[in-house]
Amino acid sequence: MRLPNKAHTSLPWRIHELTSDFLVEDVWELPTPGGRNDFGHLVRWLASRDDPSHSSASLFVRALWAIRWTAGRLLGWDGPDAGLGSRVPTLRDRFPADLRGAESGPRFRALPFAPLYLLHDEWGAEIANRTVHGVMHIGWVPDGTGGYHGQMAVLVKPNGLLGAAYMAVIRPFRRLFVYPQMTRAIRRAWPAGGSSS
Repeated sequence: MRLPNKAHTSLPWRIHELTSDFLVEDVWELPTPGGRNDFGHLVRWLASRDDPSHSSASLFVRALWAIRWTAGRLLGWDGPDAGLGSRVPTLRDRFPADLRGAESGPRFRALPFAPLYLLHDEWGAEIANRTVHGVMHIGWVPDGTGGYHGQMAVLVKPNGLLGAAYMAVIRPFRRLFVYPQMTRAIRRAWPAGGSSS
């Protein structure tokens, strides 16, 4: 379920310290119920998932991903000179002293995000290309009944007019098709209680 931006901005996440020049693009509740200590399991589980362009996603969503990766390859959006440490510095360079020793968390099996830090209730990962510098933030939030669930925020810093135009073009596809299908797939696959793999 898509949430208002304040569902992310109103919570005291550490990611706020690193992304004051980023825009909150989307916030989604993840159907991943669990207990107070299940956040580590959620992070490992999310990182181990398949590439959405090759998974059980609908043909339409797989086609959207295929178009994006093909366009990126043909237009040079995703080349090594367009990413972290080349076009933009990593957000790790902005870490306050107490985050510098934090564990980064697992690497994604299939997605091109680089993990930033893993704490007891939040995990950040970043990506950069010719269009945007983006952050995926996963938080573990109380559900009001004694349990917890995941919450995903997507933050972006568009790269000039190209980045702004790119985000405007893909926004309706992400919100109407990609994220709703992703959350349905997570609901089907997430182990009951979050305690098994």
